[in-house]
Parts: sequence; C-alpha cells; structure tokens
Amino acid sequence: MGGEQIKKEQFAGRITSGIKTHAFQLSIINFIKRKLPIWRDDPDRPYEQSEHKLNAQLSKFLDLKARKDFPMIYFSHEEPQYGSRAVDISVLPEEEIIMEAQTYTKYEPVLVIECKRLPADSPEREKEYVTGTKPSKINGGIQRFKLGLHGAKHNLAAMIGYIQKNTARHWYIKVNSWILELVKKPIGDGCVWSEDETLEAFEEKVSNSIYSCRSSHSRTGNRVNNKIEIHHLWIAMNVEN
Repeated sequence: MGGEQIKKEQFAGRITSGIKTHAFQLSIINFIKRKLPIWRDDPDRPYEQSEHKLNAQLSKFLDLKARKDFPMIYFSHEEPQYGSRAVDISVLPEEEIIMEAQTYTKYEPVLVIECKRLPADSPEREKEYVTGTKPSKINGGIQRFKLGLHGAKHNLAAMIGYIQKNTARHWYIKVNSWILELVKKPIGDGCVWSEDETLEAFEEKVSNSIYSCRSSHSRTGNRVNNKIEIHHLWIAMNVEN
C-alpha cells in the first residue's frame, strides 16, 4: 500500500462501496506481515512458548499498531465460529463498510486467522497445522477451514506459524508431505484432499526471519463456499534450530 500508514480514506467509510474484498484482506495480511518481526523483537514482550499466550500477545500488539497504521480495523482474540469453536484472531472493521455488496459491521470479521506452533507441543498432535489424526479430533488448522468450522463465510483466510524449532524450509516440506499423505489416505473426517492443495509460492525474508506461502483448498458442507485460499505467514521465534 505504499507507505507504512494506511489512511482511512483509502479503505473506509460508513457507506463505502467499490472496495474489493480480496484486495482489502490482502492489505491486512501485508500489514500483519510487516508487524510480526516488530512484535517478536519487542523488548517489552514477555518470553512465551505457549500457543495460547502467543496468540493473546500478538492480537493485543496488532490491535495497538492498527490504531495508528491501519485505523479502520481492529483485532480481536478468540472469535466465535461454528458451534462452540473459536478462531484464534479475527480482524473487524472499526465502522460499517460495504465490500462487493456485502456489509460488514464492527461485529463481523473481514478476516479470520488461525495460529499454530511449529512443531506442535506433543507428538500425537504433530500434524495439527494441517489435520487431526482421527475423525473425533478435528483440531487441524487447514482441516477446520476445509470443513467450514472456521471461516465458513470467507473465501480467504490466514494462518500464522510460530516456528520454534527447525527451519521454515523444513516446515514447508513437512506440511506438504502431510497434505500428500492425506490425498492417499484420508482420515474419514469428510475432507477430500488433492495434490494441488499443497503450499506454494514460498517466500522468505532472511533479514527478519519472516516467511510466507499460500494454498487453495476445496471445502465440504453446505455452510461454505466451494474454495478457500489460505495465506500462510511464518515467523522464526529465535529458538535454536
């Protein structure tokens, strides 16, 4: 969006029309991407490894930064989703906006974000960035988006990976291997996987250890659009590889 500050006039207004939803969501993702290393390196940030505590920290930090640099949005932690589920972070408009004939109030997210540790905190949850291990445990990040348990009303979402061990390249290869395993052997949760759902367009910014890629997924169920595009942002949390 040019400068660091995204002015309200560019993407705001109570009766705003003509805003492209996809472009607006991508501008939010780019904002998050720029702020991630600043959050990680903040000297006031308490050291944490817990996913839940990292999510709370990040949500607070992004919300504070948005007040100055992206004032038409705010960030919320633990946004309710389908049933009793909640997505880790949501982004909502500060005031009503209209995008492609869809109205979003201050209570309706324009973007939802799921966050995962890499690696997961226990061996039995190893593949949780992608999927749970059995139909009774639907705890996978991508899996929940595919099933419409997260982001049912959206066709674009984001995931953040906190890299606490190994390299981003390692996780890029590993995550794709888990997806390809599911193509051959689904777990019976209703997800149908294909080879073109692997992560692609891997980019790395070595200077601040920020990495990005994207993926596109088919979805099941009558609550969701046919496809969802996920933008993945990964940050190395300064833990020894």
